[in-house]
Amino acid sequence: MQSAVRTPSLVAVVTSTAVVVLVTALIFGGAVDGSVLPGIPSPGRLTLWALPALTLLANTLGVLTVGATTTAAFLLPGDGRSVSAHGWQLLRRTTWLALLWAATSLALIALTVSDLLGVPAGELSRQTLVSFAGSIAQGQALLTQAGLALLLAVLTRCGVSRGLAAVTAVLAMVTLLPPAFTGHSAGAGDHQVAVTSLALHILAASLWVGGLAGLLLVNRHRRFAETTERYSRLALACFVATAVTGAVNAAVRLGSVQALTDSRYGVLVLLKVVALLAVGVIGAAHRSRTLPALRAGAPWAFLRLAAGELVVLGAAVGLAVALARSPTPVPESVAEPDPLVELLGFDQPGPITAAGLFGNPLPDMFFLTVVAVGIFYYLAGVRRLHRAGHPWPVSRTASWLAGMLILGAITCLGVGKYAYVLFSVHMIQHMVLSMVVPILLVGGAPVTLALRALKRPADPQVRGAREWLTVALHSRPMRFLSHPLVALGIYVTSLYGLYLSSLLGTLMRYHLGHLAMLVHFVLAGYLLFWVLIGIDPGRRRVPPALLTVVHLLAMAAHAFFGFVLLQSTTVIADDWYTAVHPAWASSLLADQHLGAGLAWAFGEVPAAVVMLLLVRQWIRTDEREQARLDRAADRAEASGEADDLARYNAFLAAAARETPQREP
Repeated sequence: MQSAVRTPSLVAVVTSTAVVVLVTALIFGGAVDGSVLPGIPSPGRLTLWALPALTLLANTLGVLTVGATTTAAFLLPGDGRSVSAHGWQLLRRTTWLALLWAATSLALIALTVSDLLGVPAGELSRQTLVSFAGSIAQGQALLTQAGLALLLAVLTRCGVSRGLAAVTAVLAMVTLLPPAFTGHSAGAGDHQVAVTSLALHILAASLWVGGLAGLLLVNRHRRFAETTERYSRLALACFVATAVTGAVNAAVRLGSVQALTDSRYGVLVLLKVVALLAVGVIGAAHRSRTLPALRAGAPWAFLRLAAGELVVLGAAVGLAVALARSPTPVPESVAEPDPLVELLGFDQPGPITAAGLFGNPLPDMFFLTVVAVGIFYYLAGVRRLHRAGHPWPVSRTASWLAGMLILGAITCLGVGKYAYVLFSVHMIQHMVLSMVVPILLVGGAPVTLALRALKRPADPQVRGAREWLTVALHSRPMRFLSHPLVALGIYVTSLYGLYLSSLLGTLMRYHLGHLAMLVHFVLAGYLLFWVLIGIDPGRRRVPPALLTVVHLLAMAAHAFFGFVLLQSTTVIADDWYTAVHPAWASSLLADQHLGAGLAWAFGEVPAAVVMLLLVRQWIRTDEREQARLDRAADRAEASGEADDLARYNAFLAAAARETPQREP
C-alpha cells in the first residue's frame, strides 16, 4: 500500500477536538464552577481543571494501549507463532503508552484526594496520599490501574509470541476497569446495573476507538484490507454494545426521560448520542462504499473517512470525561441517606414469598449479557450446522438453554436480593450456580458446537475464534486444569476457603467481589463436571473408574462441609450479615444452620444424576473395548493370525512352563 495517514497530524487533530469538547462540556455542565460557598473548602482552580484533563489523558492512553495490543494480537496476521513485524512495532510503542498511563494514574491519586478533601494538591502530605491509595476505594482503583499498566509495559517487552500478545491485550482491557467501579455509577442506587453497564460500556468503546486507532497505525500493511474487514466486524459488535450499555447507564444517572432536556447533564448525554449516531452512519458508509473500494486497491476513501470517524470518537471521549465530572440529575446522596440502601444498592426485601423470590427482579447487566450472548451465539451455531446439513442433538440445545435461563433467574430475579441478606438463600444460590447450572451447560457441549460451527479464516496466518479456542484447549494450563484431582481441588478448596475464613464478608461488601464470587461458583463447577461427564475435546482421557472415585470424593467433601456448618456455633461473615439482616428473619445462627442443611441435602439429586452418567460412560467404554477386541479376533481368524487375546494367553502359558515347580 503506497498511501498512508499522517499519524502526527491526525493525533493532533483528534487531541485538539477532544480537549475543546472537554473544556466546553465542563463549563456548560458546571463541573468547573470556581465559586466557593461559605464554610465549604475548595481544592483550587488547578485541581478543578487538571483533574478532568489528566482523566482525559489517562482514558486516551488506555484506549490506545487496548487498541494497539488488540490489533497486534488478534487483527493482524501473524508470522507462525509470533506476531507480525507490524504487530511487533505496535507492542514496542505500547511500552511507552503503558508507562505514561501508569504515571498519569499515580498523578490522578493526588488530584482526586485534593478534590475530595477540598485541599490544594500542593498542600497534601505524603501520609494523606498513602492512606488514600491504600484504604479508600478510589485510591485503590487508581493504584491498581497504575500497577497493571506497569505490568503491561513489562509484558510488551517480554517476547513476540502471539499467545503472550493475546494475554497482554486482555490485561490491557482489565486495566481499564478499576476506576469504573467508583464514581457516579458506584454511588448510584441499583449499582448492580449501573456499575456493570459502565464497565461493559468502557470495554466496548475502548475496543472500538482503540481498534480504529491501531488500524490506522498499520495502514501500510500489505494485508490492510483483510485486517480492516476483521476490524469492521468487531466495530459493529462494539457499536451495538456501546449503544445498549450507554443507554442503560444514562437511564440510571438521569432518573427520568424528562431530565434529558431539563438538565445540563441530559443535554450532554444527548450530544453524546448524536456523536454515536454520527459514527454509526460512518460505519454504514464504510460497509457499503469504502470497504469495497479498499478491496479494489483504492484506500484513500477509507482512510479519510476513518480519520473523520476517529475525530468524532475523540469528541465522544471528551464528552464522556465531562459527564463523569458533571453533577447528575439524580443525586448520589440525599440529606438523610439510608445506609442499608447504599450498602446493598436496593431496598431491603420483605418476608420471603414465592412472588418475592421469583418476581421483584434485581437485574445485573453482567449476567444478563452473558445469558443473552450465550443463547444467541449457541443458537446461531446450531442454525449454521443445520443449514450446512449437519444435525445437532436437540437434547444438547435444551440442556444449554436450560442452564443459561437458570443462570439468569438465580442471579437476576428476587432470589438475588434475598441472597444478599440471608445466608440460607445465598447457599441456595451457591448450590445452583456450582452444580445445577454447570451440569446443564456441560451437557450442551458448547466447545464441540463451536469447533464445528466456526469457520476457518482464509489466511492461515490469521487466528480466528476457532483457532484461539483450539490453542486454549491444547495449552499447558488447560492440560493442568483438566486433571481430575486439580479440578476437584479447586472445587473443594473454594468451598471450604470461602466459608471457613473471613473472605465471604469481604466479597459481599463490594459489587466486583460479589460478582467475582458468583462467576467463580459457575467456573469451578463447570470445570469439575466437564472433567467428569463432559464430551467436549480438550479433557484428559481418564478411566471412568477413576472419574467415579473423584466424584465420590467430591460428594464426601460436600456432605462433610454441610455437616461442619451444621455443627458450627460461629456466625460466618457476621460483620456483613449483622449489617443487612432483616428484622423479620430468624437469628443469624439459625439461618446459617438452615443454609447448612440445604447445602447438605441439595447436592443429592445432582450428584445422583452425575453418578448415573458416569456409570453409563463406564458401561459404554467397556462395550467399545469389547467390540474392539471382537473385531480384532475376527480379523485374526480371517487372516489365520493370532489375535491379541490369543497372544496374551500364549504368553501366560509360556511363563507357566518356564516357572520351576516347587517340591511338595
